[in-house]
Amino acid sequence: MSTTNNSSAISVATPTTVPTTTTTYQLTQLPAANVPVENSQYSSSVPSSPSPPMKTDTNGTNGGVVVEVVDEEGGKTILHHGPESDLERVFVWDLDETIIIFHSLLTGSYATRYGKDPPAAVSLGLRMEEMIFNLADTHLFFNDLEECDQVHIDDVSSDDNGQDLSNYSFQTDGFHAAATNANLCLATGVRGGVDWMRKLAFRYRRIKEIYNSYRNNVGGLLGPAKREQWLQLRSEIEAMTDSWLTLALKCLSIIHSRSNCVNVLVTTTQLVPALAKVLLYGLGGVFPIENIYSATKIGKESCFERIVSRFGRKCTYVVVGDGRDEEAAAKQLNFPFWRVSGHSDLAALHQALDPGFL
Repeated sequence: MSTTNNSSAISVATPTTVPTTTTTYQLTQLPAANVPVENSQYSSSVPSSPSPPMKTDTNGTNGGVVVEVVDEEGGKTILHHGPESDLERVFVWDLDETIIIFHSLLTGSYATRYGKDPPAAVSLGLRMEEMIFNLADTHLFFNDLEECDQVHIDDVSSDDNGQDLSNYSFQTDGFHAAATNANLCLATGVRGGVDWMRKLAFRYRRIKEIYNSYRNNVGGLLGPAKREQWLQLRSEIEAMTDSWLTLALKCLSIIHSRSNCVNVLVTTTQLVPALAKVLLYGLGGVFPIENIYSATKIGKESCFERIVSRFGRKCTYVVVGDGRDEEAAAKQLNFPFWRVSGHSDLAALHQALDPGFL
């Protein structure tokens, strides 16, 4: 998938004066996951083998969660978890220009605003854009799923029969050809046949497994050569943006450390490229994949409503963002909104969080 064709998927406006990459990336076999963890301050269990799908019903009004686990023989076990509304505060974050600087690097607007070198900033943005689509295409099936976007990673899990995917060949199962030829998965909501929908669900289950395996070890997913390029690029972007991401991560980490609070991400980026962004910007440790929503299809207000139905109305919701979309949605639902327009807003948020005022 070429980045020039995919730019709309991550809501960027690439300057016409700077050529973008036209490389096409193919799905490849994954490296072993048992490599050193990149972000040691976060810990997560790494599954040693593909897991059966978990089906979560979050449509209840009380915020409780019913999880249906399908084992390899097709048997089903219903697990009733305590209501997620036991949480006291849910922080709903925007991604671009709030937690990460990406779009404004590509357009040069960040450099202009902060007195940086515009060509250098645009170059960094293009390098990160290429890395995002490389990861999305190579490991997260974006070639197959660009026209089959979902709001949430579990939205098609009901079509998953729990088949063991250890030796499954995604390259030869015919999914991509069927999707291309029949336009089965356009924004109109037309669904394909049962077999095709199951193959779609397999891909989202595999994405979930990859994310959970490498969320704290992106370097292991990239491999040694690309890992060094990625670390160098991250360092250069942090220098260019005066440690913007570091400031945001301080806030996210405080929230993540609290048992009664949770970070949720709502982005206008399509889900698969959004997951690639989260991984490459080192945010996997503070955003479980279940807490990431794409508003591309349904808008931010509808995403916020889904989040409320999941966590319950007893929580306090705080929306953190830079754009009008999330501000308008927050206002519509009567949620407090913390605007991020610059470093000082992130620093002020950290100061409010650190002693527990927020």
